[in-house]
Amino acid sequence: MKRFLVAMLCCAYFASAWAQSITLPPSGDNQKSSVTQWIGLASITITYFSPDVHTTDGEDRTGHIWGELVPYGFTNPGYGTSSAAPWRAGANENTTVHFSHDVVIQGKSLQAGTYGLFVDVQKEGPWTWIFSTESNNWGHYHYDPSKDALRITATPTEAPYTEWLTYGFDEREKNSAVAYLQWEKKRIAFKVEVPNVNEMYVEKIRGDIKGHRMGFNNQSWMDAAQFCASNKINLEEALTWADYAINGRYIGVEDFNSLQTKAMVLQAMERDAEADNIMQKAIALPSATVTAIHQYGRSLLAAGKTDKALEVFKLNRKKNPQDKFTTYVGLARGYAATGDKKNAIKNWETALKNLPEEHKPNRPFYESELKKLKG
Repeated sequence: MKRFLVAMLCCAYFASAWAQSITLPPSGDNQKSSVTQWIGLASITITYFSPDVHTTDGEDRTGHIWGELVPYGFTNPGYGTSSAAPWRAGANENTTVHFSHDVVIQGKSLQAGTYGLFVDVQKEGPWTWIFSTESNNWGHYHYDPSKDALRITATPTEAPYTEWLTYGFDEREKNSAVAYLQWEKKRIAFKVEVPNVNEMYVEKIRGDIKGHRMGFNNQSWMDAAQFCASNKINLEEALTWADYAINGRYIGVEDFNSLQTKAMVLQAMERDAEADNIMQKAIALPSATVTAIHQYGRSLLAAGKTDKALEVFKLNRKKNPQDKFTTYVGLARGYAATGDKKNAIKNWETALKNLPEEHKPNRPFYESELKKLKG
């Protein structure tokens, strides 16, 4: 009896082992593919099986993809629980799209997560992208419309011939990108937006400077404050970060860079008078280099503060009499901006007489500036 039970268990084991699927190439040689695009700190990953226009035996299906191989509308797959299913937007297993963070698709919100991706293909008019909360099904055989998280319409366009069904991303911006499917001679797309890109960075920065070793140097605190100033976000906290870069215990350093960082935040807060006072202190410091003061003067010119810019260029010349080029270029630009052509020409001529070797490739540009004034 004991031997009989052992034999039965062995048979059951081997039957189970034989029933397991071995690893073979994908059905129809539709290779599995994946593409990921980052929008700030958010990632979008589309995973799909990619069929081609030509069959494995060389049959050309050009002109027979849309409406034939890929049927129009919802169809009965003939298997599974669905009697009306859209195209699986690829081959074999479900096409899926994963969003690491909440996103906005064509103006409609969608929570972070993984979704089954389908398309309702139409002969005329727009098609419909379908994002289903069921992402683990095989194909569309068990498609359930009650599981749809989002539907959006998109108009297909003609596209260059593409042999393999391909997903990709283009029109990439700071807070958005366009995901597209392209196959044969058609393309259909949807726009993905991450509206809170900068807020996500602020949250990550906050953790970086307070929870990691990178917070033990004032450059990290300056970088954090400058990011906020440049994007006009989280300014109150950014001002405390800028102050910490100046006065923070063990890491605080009051130099041109840290003071300029604080001034940047104050300018973003529209506290210009305070920012100007900080910068007057900054350019007077020994750590203020010729180039740093010159660039500050250039920024004032760009802001239309021509008189203040000229004052800065004059200070740079006074502080750095040994410099025979940059300080004179600054004066030339400052005088030109205030309408004093005579002094502008004089300082451009002096600067050109002392042109450093590394600036000689730019001589034609400098000479053109001088020519404009003389003309």
